[in-house]
Amino acid sequence: MERKNIIIIGAAGRDFHNFNTFFRDQEEYNVVAFTAAQIPDIDGRKYPAELAGKLYPEGIPIYSEEELPGLIRKLEVKTCVFSYSDLPYQKVMNISAVVNAAGANFALLGTRDTMIKSTRPVIAVCAVRTGCGKSQTSRRVIEHLMDRGLKVVAVRHPMPYGDLVAQKVQRFAEIEDLHRHKCTIEEMEEYEPHVVRGNVIYAGVDYEAIIRAAENDPDGCDVVVWDGGNNDFPFYAPDLTIGVTDPHRAGHELSYYPGEVVLRISDIVVINKIDSAAPEGIQTVRESIEKVNPGAAVIDGASPIRVDHPEMIKGKRVLVVEDGPTLTHGEMKIGAGVVAARKYGAAELVDPRPFTVGRLAETFRIYPEIGTLLPAMGYGEQQLKDLEATINNADCDTVVIGTPIDLNRVIHIQKPSTRVYYDLQEIGEPTLRTLLDEFIRKHQLA
Repeated sequence: MERKNIIIIGAAGRDFHNFNTFFRDQEEYNVVAFTAAQIPDIDGRKYPAELAGKLYPEGIPIYSEEELPGLIRKLEVKTCVFSYSDLPYQKVMNISAVVNAAGANFALLGTRDTMIKSTRPVIAVCAVRTGCGKSQTSRRVIEHLMDRGLKVVAVRHPMPYGDLVAQKVQRFAEIEDLHRHKCTIEEMEEYEPHVVRGNVIYAGVDYEAIIRAAENDPDGCDVVVWDGGNNDFPFYAPDLTIGVTDPHRAGHELSYYPGEVVLRISDIVVINKIDSAAPEGIQTVRESIEKVNPGAAVIDGASPIRVDHPEMIKGKRVLVVEDGPTLTHGEMKIGAGVVAARKYGAAELVDPRPFTVGRLAETFRIYPEIGTLLPAMGYGEQQLKDLEATINNADCDTVVIGTPIDLNRVIHIQKPSTRVYYDLQEIGEPTLRTLLDEFIRKHQLA
């Protein structure tokens, strides 16, 4: 039997999962390459033999997505499988055109072939775009489950940017684990809020091995909460799916891949940020939900903010630092830091672009629409150094930190700074508490 040559088009996450669940150990397929986008310094590496299985004793090379047409021809590729998230439909089909023009088929894998079944009940929290507020929704879900006396283990969508073999299965139960696993800022932003609330969180590369470890966690596991990344759909077959939408980007819920998949499979849809969004945007999202998923329960949510020292904002020239991916491929023009600056009377938002250095200057070249906000890019040591230098170079009075972690813990900020905090607040009925109590009763968890 002649094996079909496959390229998996990805960004160090869903691509590895699709390989592990669909292609690994399948003799009819020959995955000759991964291509990488969105994440810096992923290309030029290999998916290691230790994870790739018996059919790939040399591992699988990872190339830049820019090389895709040439790779298809050189490697006589039959099919390219698109495997990353948070792209507009136009971009997805642009990539499809590149693939088809080079002679290969273009494919997308669905839920049935990529979702792993857990032995524990699974609640999945996903979103239709990066930056909708799924992390705060996950925290709200976990807090209620823990209040009911349940042992909750969270599993986070992958962010494996380091040693993939060492990152096969990662467990985070205390802050020191973040340092032990050499986490990037993006990873810390997602893992730290779970750890400080007292629940264990897993992540890594091999999500079959991860779920089995989570189910048998030494601290116990009554329920698994899938904490999704970007706008991807879950890696595990959920017993309850919560999808978060953002009326600041109304219409995106039906025009980005795979965000519309999330919207269509959600049992509960949260319309977040209604305290700061325009009424017409909120109405557009309501109409989208009614159009494609009229049976979903809809929760109206707000994201009220608080800051450590509002007096450090009032009348000051402030540099606002926001979550990196939300500003880059998430395309957000406003985050919690900006909301706080406006609410507490900042005199001016300082433009960081004249002060950027190194990799951060490159980020602004790639994503020029970011504007007068500073993305907290920290995928590696050099980006952390560039972030620190850019902040300290900036001509501002105060640094407003709108990221989920305190940047002062990972870089040395020489200017006065204050943190912004934000949590999900449900408005009216139904609430997550009410719907989660129904879930608990249904699965006899309490």
